Amino acid sequence: MEEPWTTNREPIVATELDIKKAAAINTLLLHPIGILPVKAGDPIRPFALGLWNEFRPLLKPDVPVMSLRRATSAFLHSKRYYHACAQLDSMRHDLAGNPVEPLSAEDRLAAQQRLIALRQTHAKAAAQREEPPPPPVVNKAELIRASLLGRRSDRAAR
Repeated sequence: MEEPWTTNREPIVATELDIKKAAAINTLLLHPIGILPVKAGDPIRPFALGLWNEFRPLLKPDVPVMSLRRATSAFLHSKRYYHACAQLDSMRHDLAGNPVEPLSAEDRLAAQQRLIALRQTHAKAAAQREEPPPPPVVNKAELIRASLLGRRSDRAAR
């Protein structure tokens, strides 16, 4: 197990992708919730424990709960959200976006480990994209066959 961070890395602010994810959540609700970022540069704020139970009743009547779960999951399982949770001074926030309690050391460490796992997965995928595919292995019989077939098509073309 890794040691927890001892200093904050940087302020964690929303990007355009984070704003789209937050907007997807808000469109499913009767009214927007204050904890979500509205514009690029707004802070990413960790949710308070049990916050789901507070904004689940705000779901529009014609929208399935699973849609809200998926939209919320996309936001909560993002790299930037984990980064916001991993900070040393991370605070959990209520529905309005007000800080209510600090994240526990275990939750911060779990977020740090998830970030490390995401980075390793990303690096591994990038390395696989960079490796050229190995040349096809062709034995001598296949080379002779291809050569003979090529001559036949040359004769037929004449």
